[in-house]
Parts: sequence; C-alpha cells; structure tokens
Amino acid sequence: MKKSFITLLFMSLSTLLLGQVNEVGLFLGGSNYVGDVGRTNYVYPNKIAYGLIYKWNWNPRIAVRGTLTRMPISANDDDADNSGRTSREFDFTNKISEIALGIEFNFYEYDLSSDDKTWTPYILAEVAAFNYSVATDASGATSYQDRITSYTDKTSYAIPFGVGIKSKISDKFAVAIETRFRYTFVDDIDYTTTNFSELDYGGNGNDWYVFTGFSLVYTFGRPACYTNGL
Repeated sequence: MKKSFITLLFMSLSTLLLGQVNEVGLFLGGSNYVGDVGRTNYVYPNKIAYGLIYKWNWNPRIAVRGTLTRMPISANDDDADNSGRTSREFDFTNKISEIALGIEFNFYEYDLSSDDKTWTPYILAEVAAFNYSVATDASGATSYQDRITSYTDKTSYAIPFGVGIKSKISDKFAVAIETRFRYTFVDDIDYTTTNFSELDYGGNGNDWYVFTGFSLVYTFGRPACYTNGL
C-alpha cells in the first residue's frame, strides 16, 4: 500500500511538472542595504548578489516561483548625504542567505510556447526567510564593526515585493530584469543592538535589503491547454 501511494504521488508530480512550462536558471546582480547606516537610496546596488530561481507557469497571467539567494551587503556613513551620519563614521559588512517563495503577476499574457505572448512586465509578491550575522560581544569597543569580538547566526523573515520585465529569447531560454525589495522585522542587520552601549546609537527603524539584477532561465515541460485569461 505504501509503495503504491509513493508511486501514485510520483506520477502525479511528474504529470504536473511536465503538463506546464517550467523555468529553472540563475540570476546575478547587485544588493544594497537601507537602514541606519550609510546611504538612504532604496535602489543602489553595491555588492554582487547571485542565486538560483525556479518558476512554474500556472497560466499566462500567473507563475509560482522559488529563489535561493546569496546577498552580501555593506554600508558606510562616509557615503551618506546627511551630516549626522558622516560625522559618526560607522560602517559594516554582512552576508544574507535567503529562501523565498512567491507569485509573479504578469501584466500581459505570457506563454513561452507561443510566438506572440513572449514578453511582459510583472509584479511579484513573496514570503522570505533569511539568515545573517549579529553581534554577540562588543565589550569595550570604541568604534564599529572592526571592534565586534564575536558573532552568531540569526534567522528572521521579510515581506518581499518587486517589479520586473521578462522576455523569451529562444525556444528554450528566457531572460528577466527585476528589482526585489525586502522589508524585514529586525533592526540589527547593521549590528546595532541595545546589548552594548558601543553599538546602540538610537536607530529604531527596521532594516531593508534590496536585490537588482537579471536572470537567465531554461524552459522545459509540455505546454498546457490554458483557458483564456484566468
């Protein structure tokens, strides 16, 4: 009975995957942080970010997607445009590893098996979990990150959303350019903390991080018999 159930489940998943157009590929771009240190620009990529992406095209208007992303981030008060930050001279570097699941909503019908529905702008909504480093000891520190003596990993969650445009470039390949914004529920990506006076400088807004870049995907699967629209 157990073997029959596993066989049936495998056959169902195989039919689902092959019955729709799937996309799998890589993306590359830049990441940036928005918070209590450095610049306040929401789109200002300054570190190379990369990852993997998978999409399942449910219909010509909606695609379900998952991503794995590695995003180094950094900021420096010397680059800020207000005197309060430039006089502090704080700076930091951190690394974010993220997994996200969400949906792309296409403005136009997008069907990779057709010859005319081959490009569209889109918006995306996701849920994401990410891992990063936080400071666990900064006793006696007289400046910022270079005086933190120990770190630990922490996992939190973000509300991601974004915009992009995608296009088919051949029978099997497509490209996309997009920007993804991540609003987090934490304020310590830049190592600020009330645990140590040396790292508590009064910031009280949650941190953001942003990815901007492009993806190249390979398409596979059998085109489905879509109904018109949704």
